[in-house]
Amino acid sequence: MILPWTVHPWEYLVITAPTRRRRALALALAVLGATSLAACSVGSGPDGGRPGSSAGPADPADRPDLRRFYAQKLAWKPCGDHRCASLTVPMDYSRPADGKTFVLPVAKAVTAVPGKRVGSVVLNPGGPGERGVRLIKDGGADAIGRDVRERFDVVSFDPRGVGESRPALTCTPSGPSETPAEDSTDAPAAVPLHPRTDAERADALAAARATAADCRKAGGPLLAHVGTDDAARDLDVLRSALGERRLTYVGWSYGTSLGTSYAEQFPRRVRAMVLDGAVDPSLDWRQRMLGQATGFRKAVEDYAETCADAVGDACPGETPEEIRALIDRLVERTQREPLPVDDSESGLDAAAVVSALGLSMYTPEAQWEALSEALSAADAGNGTKLAALATGEEQPGDGEAGTDAEAEESEPTGTGPAEADDDRTGAEADADTDKTEANGPDDETEPSVTVPEDNSEAALIAINCLDVPHPRDAQAYWDALAPAEKAAGVHGTTAVTNELVCKDWPAGPQRPHRVRAAGVPPVLVVGTAGDPATPYGEAVALARQFPGGMLLSFDAPGHTGYGRNPCVDKKVEEYLIGLAKVRPGTTCTA
Repeated sequence: MILPWTVHPWEYLVITAPTRRRRALALALAVLGATSLAACSVGSGPDGGRPGSSAGPADPADRPDLRRFYAQKLAWKPCGDHRCASLTVPMDYSRPADGKTFVLPVAKAVTAVPGKRVGSVVLNPGGPGERGVRLIKDGGADAIGRDVRERFDVVSFDPRGVGESRPALTCTPSGPSETPAEDSTDAPAAVPLHPRTDAERADALAAARATAADCRKAGGPLLAHVGTDDAARDLDVLRSALGERRLTYVGWSYGTSLGTSYAEQFPRRVRAMVLDGAVDPSLDWRQRMLGQATGFRKAVEDYAETCADAVGDACPGETPEEIRALIDRLVERTQREPLPVDDSESGLDAAAVVSALGLSMYTPEAQWEALSEALSAADAGNGTKLAALATGEEQPGDGEAGTDAEAEESEPTGTGPAEADDDRTGAEADADTDKTEANGPDDETEPSVTVPEDNSEAALIAINCLDVPHPRDAQAYWDALAPAEKAAGVHGTTAVTNELVCKDWPAGPQRPHRVRAAGVPPVLVVGTAGDPATPYGEAVALARQFPGGMLLSFDAPGHTGYGRNPCVDKKVEEYLIGLAKVRPGTTCTA
């Protein structure tokens, strides 16, 4: 089975340095921002101390200034076929009594067999910037194995600043933008894939600064409070509100960083934790960037090598050499002049070609045929199909799930187990609804801006730049260009310029570090051998850093494993249900 979020490209798109068209087309390295260091943040452990401390810190639920958050009881209401609620968390955990909060939407699919229910499993689909509520409404719970669904409510939420969180992030300020208008002669020039001259590098810096300035203007005070460590603390408040003594959790991609941070801050609160598509928190920005860019280059090479076996006659060339030559030809051609795109004045440029290639590497079984057809059309002079892949406008299997979900929410219905859930909360639920609204964010915490329905790009930038320390000196980025090009070609140089947006970002407290989670039970890490976005070596490293960590390998191309392979699904679900251990060296094959 293919889980419904495995092909969604917004997790991996970033608002790149603005060009004349201000398009988000370059491939972003979203998981570069996934690291977090609980030990270095304010209030990082349950008592504000080091995570995993042997001193046995007091339970944060017992802190008077956090008690009202931990004492919440979620007031579940029907939302289509599911249940929805709101969770209130402090904006600043070092000052939880200042009245400033985030209100986070939560959704759950009630267990299929209420009599077998043993608890809740919380999912995070990645990003950063992906919306957990949409995951549930789009059928994510239905794709989880039957045995898990019989025993667990499947729960997810929109993290602070993301989606329908109140307040939420945007990088589009109201009023005059600090970014020149698209038709202005002063607009930054389009950034080449490898800026070599002083003028090209100045344009790259100016474009990145303009994007960062817009984010700061629109995001205001929120930007300092959307890091992964704080999101992990929210996850513990959610655990308490769900009535769970310990957390059962599955995180994909960036969700592995959220899980790692939780395990560091609350190691003894973990019941079971699956981290799929793992991010190694010990790597710095440059190591992550080079590793991931190399992963995309290798994935595209694998596509060229195996295209005939994967998609047959749809391949854009008869041999791997012909496919590689076509790709090189397209990149060179679109650097000189964009290809025409239907209903577009801007066309398909080289950055879009790189984006389309990278985004098509996540689920080869669902994407390679469409990529092959798009490459053939682009080589013939029409960039429309490739442009759609680059922007995520056409994704296999998407259908109209989002529209259906919205329609369901507007006409809520509830039957069976869902109604029973409301009966359990009763009057307390109504009282809790009033309390949650009363604890909502003060007006002063919400920037006077309009947040788009999908704010994943803004959230991705804000969380990445806050979580991962970046150099302030531009020369560090220019020094990275040549090694990146040698290791990963255009995927490498594009990765470097994408990181420029974080150069002048307000710094967070995190630093690269090895996992510190003494006392955590065995964590299951899933690593896919051909994963382009989270290279397999990071899964190996993360499993080794957890005490008692277990590694489940998936010998296949593509990003993540759970939800794509019956063998992986079986091992993961046996662990989630019965805490069955995975033996060292266990490997599943496609």
